Amino acid sequence: MKKSIQSLGSLGLASVLMLTGCSKSDDVLVVGTNASFPPFEYVGGVSGDEIKGFDIDLARQIAKDAGKTLKVENMKFDSLIVALKAGKIDMVASGMTITPERLASVNFSEPYYEATQVVLVNKDNDSIKSIDDLHGKHIAVQLGATGDIMAKNYSQKVTAFNTGFEAVMELKNTKVDLVLFDSEPAASFLNMNPELKIIELDFEPEFYGFAVTKDKTELLNSINTTLNAMKTNGEFNALINKYMK
Repeated sequence: MKKSIQSLGSLGLASVLMLTGCSKSDDVLVVGTNASFPPFEYVGGVSGDEIKGFDIDLARQIAKDAGKTLKVENMKFDSLIVALKAGKIDMVASGMTITPERLASVNFSEPYYEATQVVLVNKDNDSIKSIDDLHGKHIAVQLGATGDIMAKNYSQKVTAFNTGFEAVMELKNTKVDLVLFDSEPAASFLNMNPELKIIELDFEPEFYGFAVTKDKTELLNSINTTLNAMKTNGEFNALINKYMK
């Protein structure tokens, strides 16, 4: 199961961002996300087009503590690091798992959430009882996400979608056997699709962090300072209780 990181370790739709169309100023913190990963980031609110979620509230406090205004840019998940390295956004806040491959090109904050992958299937599917049962199955994943990376270890039949919603719809239409997805978003999709079920397998835990470029040491320190302060003053747990139902 996913759970928040209570002691930080040392792991060292507003609008779709067009890579040529975003300007930044020193008093604005531009955060990139993929708002199809509830409850971490999703589109909702009274107007129906506000980007909300656990990560967004954390980013808002990070911006406030830095004396900046938060601006959120919604884009495809696999475009986030590209946009970050191109200088179009300052930070990635998108339930992004810290991996050695990503650490080679960007820096991450200290981890703020522990996660795991789960299997989402139709309720009448009783064929998956262990990780070995994933071999040869047709797996749907979100493009660029951890599940996308992991699925290739189990099957040559992997279909990647831009959003988790699209992957779930493909499952409901019986076009794939399962969706490999992070547990908390999977639970959110399950709440909206009771004809599905979650299977928990013995996957290794993973850890979410906020990503910045290698030269943004000051911003990285600011992010970690805010996360530590929120854990100390109870604001972090308050967000856990708000979003992780």
